Amino acid sequence: MSAHANTYVPKSRVAKWFESRLPLVGLVHSSFVAFPVPRNLNYFWTFGAILIAMLMSQIVTGIWLAMHYDPSAANAFNSVEHIMRDVNYGWLLRYMHANGASMFFVAVYIHMFRALYYGSYKAPREILYILGVIIYLLMMATAFLGYTLPWGQMSFWGATVITSILGAIPIVGETIQSLLWGGYSVGSPTLNRFFSLHYLLPFMILGVVVLHVWALHVTGQNNPAGIPIKSSKDAVPFTPYATVKDVFATVVFGIFFAYWIFYQPNYLGHADNYVPANAAVTPAHIVPEWYFLPFYAILRAVPDKLGGVILMFSAVIILAFAPWLDTSRVRSANYRPIYRQFFWLFVVVTILLGWLGAKPPEGGYVIAARLCTAYYFLHFLVVMPLVGLFETPDRLPDSILESVTGPGKQVSGSGMPAGAAAAPSSKG
Repeated sequence: MSAHANTYVPKSRVAKWFESRLPLVGLVHSSFVAFPVPRNLNYFWTFGAILIAMLMSQIVTGIWLAMHYDPSAANAFNSVEHIMRDVNYGWLLRYMHANGASMFFVAVYIHMFRALYYGSYKAPREILYILGVIIYLLMMATAFLGYTLPWGQMSFWGATVITSILGAIPIVGETIQSLLWGGYSVGSPTLNRFFSLHYLLPFMILGVVVLHVWALHVTGQNNPAGIPIKSSKDAVPFTPYATVKDVFATVVFGIFFAYWIFYQPNYLGHADNYVPANAAVTPAHIVPEWYFLPFYAILRAVPDKLGGVILMFSAVIILAFAPWLDTSRVRSANYRPIYRQFFWLFVVVTILLGWLGAKPPEGGYVIAARLCTAYYFLHFLVVMPLVGLFETPDRLPDSILESVTGPGKQVSGSGMPAGAAAAPSSKG
């Protein structure tokens, strides 16, 4: 996959002159036109394109909102109201940005669960996968910082609670906390720091995304069968086959996104954020955004403050070790009958942790959160290593083509099954 040749041939004299000095068009052609992709990719592989579209939407709307936002404790809340009421289409830009964060995480969680199910973290894609985990960490930091900017009650107290737990880190915790606060409590200096970081981090995410795409084009894409491309009949050109599927999926996801913007713009937020921040009044129940709830449940499941902080960060960091914790030689869970059951149990447990994170930290909710937290880590530290050693996987197809057409099928010279339309299968 990584050794595919550049087949771009410039036609005009100007194009030849430009290509000989900066082969940009040839790079784009080899990476996004002629690049060979497995013919059995399904629609779960379109979420990479969806995430790039969402990232660009967040950057564009964020830059525009920053032109009207005042990052001071005295004026932040009113500046958001000014955007909503007085700026032309300000309401649309703000709803696109606020709901876009949620849509970004919807897409990234599907993308991550797909990678875990199909073993996209296995060699030689370890660096590609780790770059994805780094993007996820940067997304979480960016989303948290953005959540504080409206400076409503939930923004203020969310910032206070989350930054306060950093003080539990030995030696450096209080230093980090005071640097973030810019003083002895959350206030205007904190908001200025959070706004600056929130503006910067999306461009860092974009840089890591470029590395992520680069690494993808070096190692090639994984596929639902989890087996490599062995001949030209196993692959199709990226354009038009993958691009058409990516564009269609992005449009469908855009319609889903539009529903939240125009019909449920505040459903994923919190009503307390429409009340100006007040350090003297604590909300009855402080909760973060929905995409942080599983980790918030893990944080609260441990009675010790430092232990909760360690487990919360470990829950994200452990994802980066999946390539070495999974001992199976088979990538795709489609051919791993035992691991497949444990994987879906892991998905259910993660969703349950999200639900528990929104509940009060009392009674049975705490016990359930502890049990789910225990399984979350056992899945990586026990299930993945042991099941990989003792599981007997199902028979793998001999080629990607066989996984699409079935054994014994003949193909035409174009690399497609004889008599079939020249389009990649969405079956996996």
